[in-house]
This record gives sequence, C-alpha cells and structure tokens, in this order.
Amino acid sequence: MKRIPIVPTILVVVAVAIMITLGLWQGLVRLPEKEAQLAQLADNPSRPPVAFPHGPDDSLLFRRTAADCREVLGITRAGAGSAGYRLIAECRTAAGVPSIKVQLGTTREPFREVTWGGGLVRGWISHAPDATPMIARLFNHVPQEMLLVADTPAAGLNANTRPDVGIVPNNHLAYAGQWLFFAALAAVIYVLALRRRMRR
Repeated sequence: MKRIPIVPTILVVVAVAIMITLGLWQGLVRLPEKEAQLAQLADNPSRPPVAFPHGPDDSLLFRRTAADCREVLGITRAGAGSAGYRLIAECRTAAGVPSIKVQLGTTREPFREVTWGGGLVRGWISHAPDATPMIARLFNHVPQEMLLVADTPAAGLNANTRPDVGIVPNNHLAYAGQWLFFAALAAVIYVLALRRRMRR
C-alpha cells in the first residue's frame, strides 16, 4: 500500500486552513465592520456640516460641507456613468493648505467647456475619481482622495447626483463564500487525487 505523501499533504492542509481563515475573517469580522460603516454613512447626510477634510477620511462620506475656492487651478473631466461626464475643479482654498477638488456638475457633451470663477461652494463629501486599476488596489490599498460635490451646478451643467449609500460596495459576504468554496474545492480535488494514487 502506498504511503500518503507527507509534504504535499501538509501544503494542501495549510492552504485550505488559510482559505478557511480568510473566509471566516471576511464573514465574521469584515462584514459586520462594513455594515456598521454603511449604517453610519446612511445617517451622514442628516448630520451637522463639517469642515472639508484635507486628507482621506471615509467616515465623512456624504457629510454636508462647504469650502471657499479662492483660486481655480484647472478644470478636468471624468466619467459619470449614465450622467455622462462630471467636471471637476482643482481649487486653492488658503495659503499653505493643499488644494481640493470640487465637482461642479455633469454634462452629456464630451467636449463641454465651462467657465467658473470659484467662490463659496456648499455640498457634500464624496470620493474623487481614482484611475488605479482594481487589481492594483488589492495589493496596495491607498485611501482615496476626497471630493466636494457641489449642491448647485455651475452655469451650463446638470446637477450632481444626490448622495446614495448604495454606491458603496459591500462584497464581504461574497468574498467569504468564495474563500470557503475554494477551500472545499481544494480539499475535494486533493482527496480525489490521493484516492486515485492509492489505487495504482
């Protein structure tokens, strides 16, 4: 009777254990954390306004805010899904303070130009566009830059879409299921391979 190969078996057991641990972590730790975060975000639009943050802070998403754009450094455009394109201004608010991004509004015209002189902007906090590929985010999580989404659009632009907590993904239950499925699949495949080897 052939012996069970020690090294491959240890490697498979370790791999399966890691996948099970990741699945349980996603389902028992990350899922409740994300649900608590989503509950907070759903409540944020009704909470008192805050100063616009000059660094990433996801706990402030959808909070009301305002900023005084003293100098417009430039205006760029980014995709806005079914709304077409969103025009985003780079603003200097005060000396010695990092510039901020302000979403002025949306348009369906890809080459639409807009003239905006700055001033006081009221709106809510969101994420600035991020061109980082999804695969890169998995291995190098960098917090997204914040964006002030204006309540009132600049002249010639359509109004920005209102805050919606539904745009914030919550995939942790799916991730948990995937890791546990991979663990079960690896275990079944290895057991079948062992049975076939032992019969030879």
